Amino acid sequence: MKTSKWLFSLFILILGGAVLNSCAINPVTGKKEIMFLSEEGEMRMGAQNDPQIVAAFGLYPNDQLQSFINKHGKQMAAISHRPNLNYEFKVLDSPVVNAFAVPGGYVYFTRGILAHFNNEAEFIGVLGHEIGHVTARHSARQMTSQYLMMGGFIVGMLASEEFAKYGDLAMMGIQILGLSFSRSHESESDKLGVEYSTEIGYDAKEMANFFNTIGRIRDQAGGQSVPTFMSTHPDPEDRFRKVGKMATERQAKKPGQNFKVGRDSYLRMIDGLIYGEDPKQGYVADGYFFHPEMHFQFPVPSNWNVNNMPSQVSMAPKESQNAIMIFTLGKGNTLEAAAQSFIEEAKLTNPRSRSRKINGFSALEVLSEQVNSEDPNNSKVANVQSIYIQDNQNKLIYAFHGMTYAEHWNQYSPIFRRTMEGFRRLTDRRRIDVKPERIKIKTVPRNATFAQTMSYFRMPSDRHEELALLNGMQLNDRVTKGMLIKVIGE
Repeated sequence: MKTSKWLFSLFILILGGAVLNSCAINPVTGKKEIMFLSEEGEMRMGAQNDPQIVAAFGLYPNDQLQSFINKHGKQMAAISHRPNLNYEFKVLDSPVVNAFAVPGGYVYFTRGILAHFNNEAEFIGVLGHEIGHVTARHSARQMTSQYLMMGGFIVGMLASEEFAKYGDLAMMGIQILGLSFSRSHESESDKLGVEYSTEIGYDAKEMANFFNTIGRIRDQAGGQSVPTFMSTHPDPEDRFRKVGKMATERQAKKPGQNFKVGRDSYLRMIDGLIYGEDPKQGYVADGYFFHPEMHFQFPVPSNWNVNNMPSQVSMAPKESQNAIMIFTLGKGNTLEAAAQSFIEEAKLTNPRSRSRKINGFSALEVLSEQVNSEDPNNSKVANVQSIYIQDNQNKLIYAFHGMTYAEHWNQYSPIFRRTMEGFRRLTDRRRIDVKPERIKIKTVPRNATFAQTMSYFRMPSDRHEELALLNGMQLNDRVTKGMLIKVIGE
């Protein structure tokens, strides 16, 4: 116990010194808070993360959308609680419905979420929400809270043998408390989104309505997998009610003002927006992954999930977590250099290699191993199968990596090999000339239900529900002659 008491005293001194030197005024609440990440640290963190985010997702090239988000983002930033930051707003080329911010003023929207907005006010409300995460320093506050909670946990473990017996239960409590901090941050950002969007003249009630869309997207994805109190985001229905109430109260402070919605102007702005996966970045069809621009294809294992990102394609079994396969670009000018780079980067051991040909391409096959560093007995060994392929036409080296634990090797090694050895040049024009689906804005020809109007525009009946969600409507909602509506086309 003497050692524990000494460590306890030392930790208290270190923690106490950090606390005394880390008080800052929260720009939103005006209150003093312990903050271990400085404003300069936030800006450095944002500047470091931004290139990685852009590389992972890619930017969506649309000057009109970029101009819109820049104009209104900077307008809200100027009246925010932190107008001094150099904000950057970017549209990511991803079909995922998401928007997020990182410290230092970097705010991102995917084209997937832009497709689901139905007016400017929805877009502006969510934009204000993300700016709110930055102005309220939520990332810095979350990091500080986790540091302090972990510090308290360590102190308890050192000071009390009784506490140490219940360490696992205490850690669960810390994790749940951390989730509650995230929910409170989301709620605070909702409030700031209402405030900022209202100040620049937009109807924040539309931001509340968008939470209905979020709830329907969640339900279509299979529902929420955990209860609301265990979620990092408040329930969409709760947010709809609370944000609507906040918007009404905020607007009451500006009597006589007409708040902008901008439905038609927004819909015209996203006319032609790519919807869903963009095949030019690669796509899966009929059991193969095709890349029309780089002219290659390879088979994907049946019953495996495929996650296609600009930097890599990852594949994993749907029913287990025992294996993973990654396709990416190799680092280096030769097959051997690419292999050596990955061996060093992944800390692989016992590499065995052989040169070979795969469907006319020069290739290098490498078998190696990786020891699980978290296993104290170094007994959990993963086998790694890699094949590096030289593409002289594109002047690139492609790399496949398949990984599974040794006890599953006989099950997954043939699957790895079938995919890797199936890599070949893509020449089929039907696969090369595939066009992406796009949002198309149409004028409703007559009064009818939404479903009837979709049938008029020859949208497949099995996509009517998807289109209703995309338009923020229900199938039986009435639409009127002359109004604008979204459909999907090439």
